[in-house]
Amino acid sequence: MSCRKLSVTVVSLSCLFCLSCMFSSEIAGDDPSWRHLFDGKTLKGWEVVGDNDFPGRGQIKVEKGNLVIGTGAEMTGVRYTGAFPRSNYEVVIEAMRQDGFDFFCGTVFPVGAEYCSFINGGWGDTVVGLSNVNDMPAVSNETTKTIGFENNKWYRFRLRVTDAKIQVWIDKDKVIDLPRKDRRFTIRAIQEPQRPFGIATWCCQGALRCIKVRDLSK
Repeated sequence: MSCRKLSVTVVSLSCLFCLSCMFSSEIAGDDPSWRHLFDGKTLKGWEVVGDNDFPGRGQIKVEKGNLVIGTGAEMTGVRYTGAFPRSNYEVVIEAMRQDGFDFFCGTVFPVGAEYCSFINGGWGDTVVGLSNVNDMPAVSNETTKTIGFENNKWYRFRLRVTDAKIQVWIDKDKVIDLPRKDRRFTIRAIQEPQRPFGIATWCCQGALRCIKVRDLSK
């Protein structure tokens, strides 16, 4: 059933599922401490990373409540322009790869005074991990996992950064649990325009329907 067929008195489960999670407080009893970064209608609060930084980038648009990041020659992405925490926070992103292969929700995020990125489905489709840890990329450090992703399927990525650890869940599965002590975190030069918080695809088209953050220090 299409979401356009919502009744005044009855809302189908299928419609609830496809609505942007900006309404999840009402739908699922979401903790009000969550701050939603995408309104499901516009790019308000976001900046498209331009051609000078991502040559051959794909088109970026809001369509049917989703932020669609089109296929580019390499990277295509957006950067959040609002205030963003540097530690003791948690982020949830719901993302889907609509076409192609490789990572469809490559996320740059702060780790204290440093930056790191979470890669999902990189290096040809299956590599999951943090880039970089002690200068080693996601394909060859202690966070490396091999996980397959299906096109046209929604995934829920949950990233938690505390003073002690970086943790990542994919749906209900914890895939990364990395202490920060004695580790250096960096990103590739091409990712710097995504700072302090940004999301990108590599040679594929992705869609985002939920991006939210909460402060864990309060």
